[in-house]
Amino acid sequence: MPSRPYSIGFWLMCLSSFLFFLSFNLLLPELPDHLTRLGGGEYKGFIIALFTLTAGLSRPFSGKLADTVGRIPVMVLGSVVCFLCGFFYPVMLSVSGFLGLRLLHGFSTGFKPTGTAAYVADIVAVERRGEAMGLLGVTGSLGMAAGPALGSWLAQHFSLNVMFYTSSVVALLSVLVQGTLTETLPVAQRQKFSFGLLRLRWAEVLEPLVWPPAVVTALCLFPFGAVLTVIPDQSRLLGLAGSHKGYFYIAYTVASLLVRVGLGRASDTYGRVPVLRWSAALLALGLALLVWSPSVPVFLGAAVVFGLGTGLNSPTLYAWTIDLSNPLYRGRAVATMYIALEFGIGLGALLAGWIFNNIAAHLPYVHAASLTCVLLALGYLWWLPITPAPGALPAALPAEIEPMPETVG
Repeated sequence: MPSRPYSIGFWLMCLSSFLFFLSFNLLLPELPDHLTRLGGGEYKGFIIALFTLTAGLSRPFSGKLADTVGRIPVMVLGSVVCFLCGFFYPVMLSVSGFLGLRLLHGFSTGFKPTGTAAYVADIVAVERRGEAMGLLGVTGSLGMAAGPALGSWLAQHFSLNVMFYTSSVVALLSVLVQGTLTETLPVAQRQKFSFGLLRLRWAEVLEPLVWPPAVVTALCLFPFGAVLTVIPDQSRLLGLAGSHKGYFYIAYTVASLLVRVGLGRASDTYGRVPVLRWSAALLALGLALLVWSPSVPVFLGAAVVFGLGTGLNSPTLYAWTIDLSNPLYRGRAVATMYIALEFGIGLGALLAGWIFNNIAAHLPYVHAASLTCVLLALGYLWWLPITPAPGALPAALPAEIEPMPETVG
């Protein structure tokens, strides 16, 4: 069948994703210094690790609820958590209080992206799935790029509290956008929420059909957690202070955006595994440059190469996960991939904080550890067989993978 054009609902979901990622990324560049001022400088690795811990722990619940209660309630819950946390950062003035809030904040990404990916998979044709996930990633990446720069600017020209409150307002806007959408989970699958739905059997935690993308996700996202942990310090050591601390994130995200826009349909045309092999090679090159980054140009060049790899890697992993999933358990499949993502990011952040330990000479070792993980992913991808690209599938697709009708409320 011919691919349907993207609906207004798809673009509204992209807007909601932009606002959500803008909200919590707005805080990232200033949190390490904020924690240091609170007396917890040695716990910098926990800023990302605790956030990803609760995100990962909540994924099985968000996956089950997305497949039973609905995609939109799961998204709204995640955005509301983001909204509330922004108001509590200014009053959490102890190290334990701050770290506890980071634990709570992680529930936001445990829910919102799971519902978002399942919703988009419901309304997009299979032969455009990679492109759609790339476009969704573009809007999320725009939020990730604008967030750090905006957060540093707000903190420098106003105050940290203004930065925190702005994060809350942006999350609330994401909730309002979600309120314009109509649920896509089939009526026959929907259930009213009950606490009984929070009781999980082991079979409901992980989806075995999507183990290959989950393995690659964990290995390729380890560097992301490490980079988020040490890049603010590495930027400062290279002379990028104040609002300039966001330059790495901007270079990284612009490169990622260019790839998603220019090569959005690459995995739909050439296949998921071949594109992932190229993306892993680019990630490895970017990390090798970070191991050896004696100057700002090399440092920002590494950000560009790392961003190019991420721009190919992320949407392809989303699309591959959905390709392999059972449509009845699409939320669980997406949640499994996200559990692997949070595991990789959290472990990367923890080990980066432990290896770095506020010693500049240790930074190359952090990036070398990340490089090792990506090389393992590349080896695994070379071992996997190549399946036909979705764009090469017969025109008549099985009914169970047809996109669902979707309207805007």
